[in-house]
Amino acid sequence: MSSIGTRTFTGLWSLRVLVLTDSQIDEVQPQAFFSLSFLEKLDLSWNHIKTLPVDFSTSLTALKELRLEHNNLHYISGYSFEYLDNIEKLDLSHNQLVSVGPGVFRGLSRLRQLYLHNNRLSAVQQGSLDMLPGLEVLQLSNNNISQIDTDALAPLYSLAVLVLEGNNLHHLKFKTFISLHTTATHIQLSGNPWSCDCDLHRVFSKILRVRHLHIDDYHNVTCQDPPQLAGASLAWVDSQLCIAETATVLVITVTVLVTVVAAVVMAERNRKRNSGKNWDTESQTQTQSPPS
Repeated sequence: MSSIGTRTFTGLWSLRVLVLTDSQIDEVQPQAFFSLSFLEKLDLSWNHIKTLPVDFSTSLTALKELRLEHNNLHYISGYSFEYLDNIEKLDLSHNQLVSVGPGVFRGLSRLRQLYLHNNRLSAVQQGSLDMLPGLEVLQLSNNNISQIDTDALAPLYSLAVLVLEGNNLHHLKFKTFISLHTTATHIQLSGNPWSCDCDLHRVFSKILRVRHLHIDDYHNVTCQDPPQLAGASLAWVDSQLCIAETATVLVITVTVLVTVVAAVVMAERNRKRNSGKNWDTESQTQTQSPPS
């Protein structure tokens, strides 16, 4: 089977599970799943599907699990998942997705597990995860993510597991994670090319002090930059990062203070010297003046 044609499953209205894994499918035509209004699980994994039709989910209102991992998806329309009102698990891992724009997951209010690992995502954009109040697991490992917008995670009130290991993160913003108003969220951040400096140390230190945020692999978070710290655990070097920076700041501060004090002293000496010269000149003038 290379294609799922329009209304292929007409008459199978009572079907609950449909497994089409590893079937050499490269195309899903419009209205392909028409009449499957009671389908609860659809497995299309390990195929060659590149795109999904805009009306992909029109009849799949009862679907609870959709598996699309190991395909060739590059792009998903903002309407393809529009009618997945009861979806709880969505697996889009091992595809070629470069971005997930705002609106793709709109309306998936019952979604609990979202798997996007092993794609080519470069950022987690604000609005891309809106209206997912029930999401508990967000798997984003092994992408190319280098940026997470400050409020991108804020709508995820139920998030319990956030996996970001194996991406391209160099720095983090504390505001990105403090916006997670959850009961408890376990985060994985190892396998990223961290630039270890005092700012990164401060961010991790703040996150570790937040009661509901837990970095499970903190001791496996290693530095890539600067070169002298490459491969070192951030947990081992973090206390030294700010000591060096503080020492540098103190040296600069002391140098500036010494320079200012020296300038003030020199100015005062010059003032006194000039004042003395003026006094001597006035004295000589008075001595040389003829009596009246």
